[in-house]
Amino acid sequence: MDIKTLKSFIAVAKYQSFSEAARELHTVQPAISRHISALEEELGVKLFNRNSRDVAITPAGEQLLADASAILALTGQAKNRVKNAHSGKIGTLNIAHLSSACLSFMASLIRTYKAQFPQVHVALFEMTATEQIEALKQDKIDIAFSRPLPTPIADEFISHDIYIDKLVAVVSQAHAIAGKTHTDLAQLKTEQFIIFNREEALGLFDETIILCKQAGFSPDIISQPRHMQTLVTEVAAGLGVAIAPFCVSKLYSRGCHFIALEDVDTQIPLQIQFKQNNNSATVKAFLDIALAAKDEIQQSMAV
Repeated sequence: MDIKTLKSFIAVAKYQSFSEAARELHTVQPAISRHISALEEELGVKLFNRNSRDVAITPAGEQLLADASAILALTGQAKNRVKNAHSGKIGTLNIAHLSSACLSFMASLIRTYKAQFPQVHVALFEMTATEQIEALKQDKIDIAFSRPLPTPIADEFISHDIYIDKLVAVVSQAHAIAGKTHTDLAQLKTEQFIIFNREEALGLFDETIILCKQAGFSPDIISQPRHMQTLVTEVAAGLGVAIAPFCVSKLYSRGCHFIALEDVDTQIPLQIQFKQNNNSATVKAFLDIALAAKDEIQQSMAV
């Protein structure tokens, strides 16, 4: 049974007429007759009782009519689903993000995407940079919002900058310099430092140590939290000061003051990343939306 033959059968059953069926399918009556005869021979049953004037469907034909109608409906659905998958209108999209770096804009991006692609299932995962790399390698996520990838694996991925962040000093509101808008890093040399865990952000940790040494001191590190929210909370509690990307100010930071560093021009990119061999239409559609929002995001994250 092929689709063309089933369409002929359904048309004959609908009109109870071979000539009317041929007219609907824009073919000739002998072609319709051949289709029905071939179908009856293949199935070994009579589908229609017919004489010179009447065509009546048999009980076997009634059963085939129900099944054939379902088959054609499924065929139509399959075609539509294939087209929708090709254009990114259906499927799944797993997105990982750094909460501190993406908190202010991620919900808006996903709302914009879902408004255009409501049938795509979107799942959002909060992960550290290290966790995102492993998840990308294992195909557990499709897209990552993270810091620049380590050089040895960067060529395996496509990366686009979303915005460029800067390092700032983070002090408690009770700190002596909390009222300042700018400060020199050397003014913090006697402080105890809270620095984000090196295993989670190798580049950020090492850059902080280098900057402190350039300012003439080695930082007295008392804490290395694995989550930026913990870092901000510890600073607010007066446990120490921190050097961190300005994006952490978007977390719950009551009790903290963020101060621009006059002698530091380090750039901290936030990138959208996905595997080179990921040709998913859902990924491309989300990428287009994210890149279109770059300027607005950069303005919102400016120090």
